Amino acid sequence: MSTDTIAAIATALSDAGIGIIRVSGPEAISAVDCIFYNKAGRRVLSEKSSHTVSHGYIAAPGFGEDWKKGIVDEVMVVLMKAPHSYTMEDTVEINCHGGVLLLQKVLQLVLRSGARLAEPGEFTKRAFLNGRMDLSQAEAVMDVIHSQSEMALSSSMEQLTGKLAAVIRDLREEILYEIAFIESALDDPEHISLEGYEERLNERCNAFIHRIEKLIASADNGKLIREGIKTVILGRPNAGKSSLLNAVLGEERAIVTQVPGTTRDILQETVRLRGITLHMVDTAGIRHTEDIVEQIGVDKAREYADKADLVLFVIDGSAMPDERERDIISLIEQKHVIAVINKTDLPSIVTDEQIKSLFSDKEDLKIARISASEGIGLDQLEKQIEELFFSGVIKENQEAVITNMRHREALEDAYKSLLLVRQSLENHMPEDFYSIDMMGAYTALGYIVGEEVGDDLVQEIFSKFCMGK
Repeated sequence: MSTDTIAAIATALSDAGIGIIRVSGPEAISAVDCIFYNKAGRRVLSEKSSHTVSHGYIAAPGFGEDWKKGIVDEVMVVLMKAPHSYTMEDTVEINCHGGVLLLQKVLQLVLRSGARLAEPGEFTKRAFLNGRMDLSQAEAVMDVIHSQSEMALSSSMEQLTGKLAAVIRDLREEILYEIAFIESALDDPEHISLEGYEERLNERCNAFIHRIEKLIASADNGKLIREGIKTVILGRPNAGKSSLLNAVLGEERAIVTQVPGTTRDILQETVRLRGITLHMVDTAGIRHTEDIVEQIGVDKAREYADKADLVLFVIDGSAMPDERERDIISLIEQKHVIAVINKTDLPSIVTDEQIKSLFSDKEDLKIARISASEGIGLDQLEKQIEELFFSGVIKENQEAVITNMRHREALEDAYKSLLLVRQSLENHMPEDFYSIDMMGAYTALGYIVGEEVGDDLVQEIFSKFCMGK
């Protein structure tokens, strides 16, 4: 347990209906009791049971019997005694009115009563150090706070409730069992035989590798869940790219005219569809042009296409594809692509087969038919996006989804160690080689849950948290 008491404003610093000041540590109750009075003017927090709410007033000390002269605010105080609190320490939360000046004034009174100002993330750091949560769960706290989509929030909550930690601990226990068996057999060969063990360990090692491969495979989609999908809208001039952006946004964000080349610069917007965050980029129509400004826009479109997670390839369904479409396809052949055949409100002369034939290796190309100007077919497009990214590895992987780069790196280290074990088995190396590399995998997995990390890494992780959390 920590020896000092910390305090911070736990809610956003902006005028609001309520604001909360969190106090945690061995002197949390006495520090707040110095400035909290019930209606009768008694300091009663120390007499209260855990998980109770008390109504009263925060007042500056030093007025004695005239304590009402020092009243700062009327508050509700929540008391949570150790170990049944977020930090597993005595914790008091003061619910004030939400004015910024008022919250700062109450916080100053708490600090004068013996607490110190908490560092960013220090409450969650204490929860980790006191054993309430592991490091992967602690990191999920900030992921929950910063979630930008329903899918990201759901994934973060699964990690916060310990889904990833359970998978990692199970793997570590199984690996540790094999390490212990090898070490025991080497220490006591008369009673523990390693005969036939190579075959068994090879099976176990392959099983560990397969499970870790599944977790690593989820990391790419996990990154998209957490950060959103970089989505670039490409097409020839006047195909309806800006109209598509406006239709998805539900507002006239991009200028739309019948004049080819209207969009000359990059327009970026963020939108949420079916719980997925799309960072959408509307680009200039790709064509050869003598207009210097338009050409700069075309060059930018090419650059953004190269970095895209998803390309929405907008095609005018009322006009046959030509060299402009083939030029665009040369840029996006290796990308996730959805062909968006636009202008279905007009007579269409473009077939799905014609579009697929333009690509060399996209027999399973997803195609959505829409009318951006009429708002027709957008549901189909949204469904295509969801299926393209999230109907595969994420939904199939019932264990966990990796959304944190640190976790991915640790898994890759564990994976490499297990490959070394398998190589040693193939070469019939001495058993202590197996044990050394198995321990490498065990240690690498421990980095994820915080059982093998140093103080510097812990400090770095929690320094990225917001104040009051």
